[in-house]
Amino acid sequence: MSLDLSKVRNIGIMAHIDAGKTTVTERILFFSGQTYKIGEVHEGTAVMDFMQEEQERGITIASAATKCPWNDYEINLIDTPGHVDFTAEVERSLRVLDSAVAVFDASEGVQAQSETVWRQGQKYHLPCLCFINKMDKTGADFEMCIQSIREKLLAHPVPVQIPIGVESSFSGFVDLLTMKAILFKQEETGSSYWQEEIPDALKDEATLYRHAMIEAAAEFDEKLMELYVQDEAPSAEQIIAGLRKGTMQGLLHPTLVGAALKNIGIQRLLDAVTMYLPSPLERPPAKGFKKGDPKQPIEILCDSDKPFVGLAFKITGDKHGDLYFVRVYRGTLKTGTRVLNMNRNHKENVTRIFQMHADSRQIIETAHAGDIVAAVGLKDTLTGDTLCDTHNTVLLESITFPETVISMSIEPRSAADRMKLTESLGVLRREDPTFTYKHDEETGQTIISGMGELHLEVLEHKLVRDLGVNVRVGKPRVAYKEAISKSARAEGKFVRQTGGRGQYGHVVIEIEPLLEEDGRYLRTNLFVNSVAGGAIPKEYIPAVERGVKEGLTGGHLSGYPVVGAKVTLIDGSYHPVDSSEIAFEQAAMLAVQEALEKAGPVLLEPIMRVQIIAPDANFGSVQSQLTAKRAEIMDSRLHGNMRVIDAKVPLSEMFGYSSQIRSATAGRGGFTMEPMDYEKVPEQISEKILLGY
Repeated sequence: MSLDLSKVRNIGIMAHIDAGKTTVTERILFFSGQTYKIGEVHEGTAVMDFMQEEQERGITIASAATKCPWNDYEINLIDTPGHVDFTAEVERSLRVLDSAVAVFDASEGVQAQSETVWRQGQKYHLPCLCFINKMDKTGADFEMCIQSIREKLLAHPVPVQIPIGVESSFSGFVDLLTMKAILFKQEETGSSYWQEEIPDALKDEATLYRHAMIEAAAEFDEKLMELYVQDEAPSAEQIIAGLRKGTMQGLLHPTLVGAALKNIGIQRLLDAVTMYLPSPLERPPAKGFKKGDPKQPIEILCDSDKPFVGLAFKITGDKHGDLYFVRVYRGTLKTGTRVLNMNRNHKENVTRIFQMHADSRQIIETAHAGDIVAAVGLKDTLTGDTLCDTHNTVLLESITFPETVISMSIEPRSAADRMKLTESLGVLRREDPTFTYKHDEETGQTIISGMGELHLEVLEHKLVRDLGVNVRVGKPRVAYKEAISKSARAEGKFVRQTGGRGQYGHVVIEIEPLLEEDGRYLRTNLFVNSVAGGAIPKEYIPAVERGVKEGLTGGHLSGYPVVGAKVTLIDGSYHPVDSSEIAFEQAAMLAVQEALEKAGPVLLEPIMRVQIIAPDANFGSVQSQLTAKRAEIMDSRLHGNMRVIDAKVPLSEMFGYSSQIRSATAGRGGFTMEPMDYEKVPEQISEKILLGY
């Protein structure tokens, strides 16, 4: 029997590192009856952080999926990482979810990574609830959090609860819908709570917040607006209906409070998920298209009776075979069926389907539209591939991931490890789309690339611990890029005569910088064909484009790829007998090499957005450290006795900074960072980099 889809919620928990995402998730599992004992992150017993690496570090590295019941509803929940190095996990999870819960630390408000995950959610137009966690923490400030959500996220938080007490005196909240105080008993599970009248000291404040809540909801509901204008009291159901409409449009964000570690507020958060967030039926249809024809989109309606369409959004290695996580967008997926991978044009067998609960699983026979499940039996599918019915083909938009910013060399310690290394790197690449590797012909080393030092460290541990490959690693290196500073024209001629048929290709190109409006280099390249009069036959143009791309990939200064270049093919010539695709590809590569030399090549480096939190007493020494690192401080503010500094810093200067900040602040300072942009390297530093210092 098919589940009532209107009672399904597919949600993600997202936040800055240490805001309490996994603690919130563990409480959701406990209160929904999925677990009988609360797992704790600080004890390494969290159900959703089941990897050994996660338990040791106390952070989430891989997103974990589970399903939990709440009243008459089924909630598919994904707990995502907060650390920027694992941003791919957040990206692919949010791509397949219908809504999200953003968790904020009550003493910090919006932090650097909060902004990143919020932007990722907005990219997919996800309706979102806000949960202000850690109201029991020293420095907790409800109004500051609301203000920072408004100002930094440009969002519209609408409190539906306000806290009773703060820090150690936090004991519950006022429910603005019922205008009752909800108080929690301080016990191990915190599941006991009761209602009473609002304390006199909070009545005026609660009335003001309720008025603001009704005003916000009335903008999205005509009946509610009529009552509001006539100054009549609406029912809780009418307010919920208005808030729900605004939330579904992404224009309102109902905001709740709690303290997950003390088990306060979780049941009401689950209620809010079912009240305000959409079911799969209420989300706009997914967009697909016929392969090779992106101009004619096809709407994929969430309907279990139509032909199957799903997206493989995550792959994890397993001793019984790879697990492929699939979001079913349409139709049903049954055990033993054959599906078509549209991206690879290859048929795959689904031998088993599992309902996942973190690292444990339950075999099911059928997955319906709106479900998130794991399948085994697939062989050639990669992250972002579309799986569909073999007779009704459709291609979904894939998932885009950020580029890697850091590399390091890796070598096997023995000949036996050499064979295992290549195979194991392939396994890691399949699992993690932000991990790449290549063989350096000059040094004979393998170079692995990722999103940050922690990312590469975790991958190294996976190789050694999980895949049994003994490796030596080099120091991390920055993934520089090249760009050009001026326009140039060049020609490339590839002529070979070796008796019989020869090779002939001749191209003339123009190269120019490709800039954004603010003068920054675009991160892509553009090829334009402007050849007139048949100087080069049409069938050779794709070969020229391939040669141009290959030439730009190799760069000019030191083998770094070129970005932000527009290459225009303006002329050339061909030989009716000797011309070939290979000849034109080689000619294009020669032309690009000459053009890059003339076009004033410059080196670009990744710039990181860094947020430092340190005691105000240490501000001077922290500032001196940053100045020495070529940092540009964008903002500095006091938060209690702590100083919050927002800066942009070249990635090359940030290696080893965690120990430096600790020593400068007697262990009390910390920082987070995320990729921001690429900028030109100052000339004297560029020379040192190119000389290999």
